[in-house]
Amino acid sequence: MSDYSELEQQLRTRLDELIERADVIEDDLRHPLESDLDDQAIDLADDEALTGVDDVLKQEIAQVRMALYRIEKGTYGRCAVCGEEIAIERLRARPIATRCVRHAS
Repeated sequence: MSDYSELEQQLRTRLDELIERADVIEDDLRHPLESDLDDQAIDLADDEALTGVDDVLKQEIAQVRMALYRIEKGTYGRCAVCGEEIAIERLRARPIATRCVRHAS
């Protein structure tokens, strides 16, 4: 079993960053609409874009949490398809990876 403490710390740092960004976006999405219809249209268009960004952040948050869970359970670094060990270089490049290079596509 490999020592993934460095990757775990990177994942925890990334999780904190993602949660902070998502919180800022969600706070912005909760703002009341302006009374001016033109301003409302701009706000709604901005909100639509922010909602898309928020969705992407939530997906990445879930992936990071799952990677941390796999570290905790001792299954991190194993390919979900073949069960072989995922190369450390791949994990360093993509810490949320669940598949080895051979099964990544």
